[in-house]
Amino acid sequence: MADNTYNAQHLLVLEGLEAVRKRPGMYIGSTDTRGLMHCLWEIIDNGVDEALAGAADKVEVVLHPDGSVEVHDNGRGIPTDKEPKTGLPGVEVVATKLHAGGKFGGGSYTATGGLHGVGLSVVNALSSRMDIDVERSPSVQGLSFRRGAPGTFADDTPDSAFQPTSGLTRKGGRVAKGRTGTRIRFWPDRQVFTKDAKFELEGLIGRARQTSFIVPGLELVIRDERVPGEHVVESFKHAGGISEFAEFLSAGDPVTDVLRLQGADTFTETVPLLDDKGHMTPQDVERELSVDVAVRWSSGYDTEMRSYVNVIATPKGGTHVSGFEAALTKTFNDAMRGGRVLKVNDADVIKDDVLEGMTAVVTVRLAEPQFEGQTKEVLGTPAARSVVRKVVSAELKKFLTSTKRAEKAQAKLVMEKVAGAAKTRLVARQQRDTQRRKNALESSALPAKLADCRSNDVERSELFIVEGDSALGTAKLARNSEFQALLPIRGKILNVQKAQVADVLKNTECASIIQVVGAGSGRTFEIDQARYGRIIFMADADSDGAHIRCLLATLFFKYMPDLVTQGRVFTAVPPLHRIELSNPKKGMEKYVYTYSDPELQRKLAELTKKGVRWKDPVQRYKGLGEMDADQLAETTMDPRHRMLRRITADDAAQAAEVFELLMGSDVAPRKDFIVAGAYEVDQDTIDA
Repeated sequence: MADNTYNAQHLLVLEGLEAVRKRPGMYIGSTDTRGLMHCLWEIIDNGVDEALAGAADKVEVVLHPDGSVEVHDNGRGIPTDKEPKTGLPGVEVVATKLHAGGKFGGGSYTATGGLHGVGLSVVNALSSRMDIDVERSPSVQGLSFRRGAPGTFADDTPDSAFQPTSGLTRKGGRVAKGRTGTRIRFWPDRQVFTKDAKFELEGLIGRARQTSFIVPGLELVIRDERVPGEHVVESFKHAGGISEFAEFLSAGDPVTDVLRLQGADTFTETVPLLDDKGHMTPQDVERELSVDVAVRWSSGYDTEMRSYVNVIATPKGGTHVSGFEAALTKTFNDAMRGGRVLKVNDADVIKDDVLEGMTAVVTVRLAEPQFEGQTKEVLGTPAARSVVRKVVSAELKKFLTSTKRAEKAQAKLVMEKVAGAAKTRLVARQQRDTQRRKNALESSALPAKLADCRSNDVERSELFIVEGDSALGTAKLARNSEFQALLPIRGKILNVQKAQVADVLKNTECASIIQVVGAGSGRTFEIDQARYGRIIFMADADSDGAHIRCLLATLFFKYMPDLVTQGRVFTAVPPLHRIELSNPKKGMEKYVYTYSDPELQRKLAELTKKGVRWKDPVQRYKGLGEMDADQLAETTMDPRHRMLRRITADDAAQAAEVFELLMGSDVAPRKDFIVAGAYEVDQDTIDA
């Protein structure tokens, strides 16, 4: 029978740092690697806050071989004098008392990364040992803790004998006048953290780089000494701030320069404060919020947005990001209507259209921001939305309606890009329903000329894109209809490198290919929705066939790049010659196929040496249509005998440059490329 008694003796009162050890996830999110990294950043952020206050310009992090980590900053140093209420040194108070620190009052910090006053004390509670040394003239003073309790250790390891005692228990060397700083080293408590929780160097370096952009002039040094003889040292310092950050993050050809949208405004916030009688009374406090945004648009599709409050990354956004996005959408619509980029009957552009190809770093600074939870991933201050929206709208409008020649040209380009994204979205929406494989009971909207396969097994199925209807007839007889599908194209498709996205989707051949592949295109491309495991281009082995293969490769690389990068796009290799043997010897086939003129010469010489005769003249194929079904199956389509060439792109950026050179709108570089290559061609090999 259940015990229903519930009275005061069942209540557990957690005092001090017990609460942190009992429910660590509430303070650091989790007890795996993510939570461990959060602890480290709580300590680093304290040093960064000193830099924000103008008191520090260097933070150094050292990962030690024994699993501990050390953070040293040259800020003002945690106070070591006695705190009046407790009679304890200030450094002991902030390390052992939750909600204690210099970020509640108005004097020490204006904009900070730590503001709940629990960062250092939480990390202390979750450490098997923590050493804090404060550099303040005349000498270094320090103290140690075990799982949040102050005391002294017998030696330098966390497992040595421990004697609880309060106050500053360690004295170091002399400190030069005017030099200050704080050195904190902690060993994570393995009773709390999972066995596989570890400090990740990549994540640490990535965030250090970000922070150095956000706080110009601050140097962050990361030292990884965990592997003997393989020490890693990375140093970051950026004077250019978030403009440099946006440039670093941006990929693709720039459409605009990095725009800096800056401004500030005040808002009134109601906060509860203690009055003289000890009662909590609500009072209105006027705050200032400064906004600084760096934004750039490039020719790509992807959006890269980073947001920060003071120096804290807010990966899940918050009110500042929603204000920024709202300002972008409204300002672009107003400017595009005013500039007649959008016609009267055109629908408004939406957020996704404006974000396409955009890189942005959104930063706001304010005192005592409200976050959702201690992990500070979402800003909750309501006023941030309206202030950011107001500042961004005003500054972006100046750019989009500028009369300066350079800015006017860039503004026109970015508005045309956004309008193009909106058109593409509307066309894609119309086609979306026809981009999925229909089952037998549903009406299929796939092109009538598609000869589909019976199998639904994506891993096994193949789509042959065949040049011309004549080759299609032979290929239908040569294929294995269980898993090989055929889609004919008429001649040379549109060069998509030069064309607008809307024109590509209107083009019958390109639209058919995108529709049949069934995974969308551009930003909407989802490789998991592709209807075939392999895409194979099958064109004649002549110069026109090579041009068609090049145009098809351009279409796939630009609009369905994941298929290329995952190695799922191939070209078939049809033979160029067929040698019919008059007296084949035992074990030899009656027909021998060769794929180039040098190979033909070598094969004929080999046959002559073996005394094997052949019928003259050797048949030379002018196209796929000249083969009968058996020959086409044997040489080009049957997986047991055929040869395929995989199209790869190991370096996507370099591949994009080559496609732009060969297929782009700029003629001069292509002409130089052809002229330079002309001198390397052997005229005797030209088939003319």
